[in-house]
Amino acid sequence: MNTPLSTEAIERLARRRAGAKLGWYVHAVVYALVNLAVFAMSSHAFGLRPWSVFPLLGWGVGLVLHGISVFVLGSGSGLRERMIQQERERLQRERGGS
Repeated sequence: MNTPLSTEAIERLARRRAGAKLGWYVHAVVYALVNLAVFAMSSHAFGLRPWSVFPLLGWGVGLVLHGISVFVLGSGSGLRERMIQQERERLQRERGGS
């Protein structure tokens, strides 16, 4: 069974989740702006060499992983909550069986 959260705990959790999501949105905007500038430099200042794809892909992997940690695995996500519930049930069975 889930224990109900106090109003203060709900407020802290809501602020933490909103902060994590806002952090990802800021990360995504910075990623887009910086990579647009890098792409512009690579195509105009240094000729038509597609070197700008390397930072785009490398940082893109980081952005995707950040998004997964916030939206999929983060506190309150469906996957995380299901895993916590499964562990809770397993621990209760083990404790009840001994």
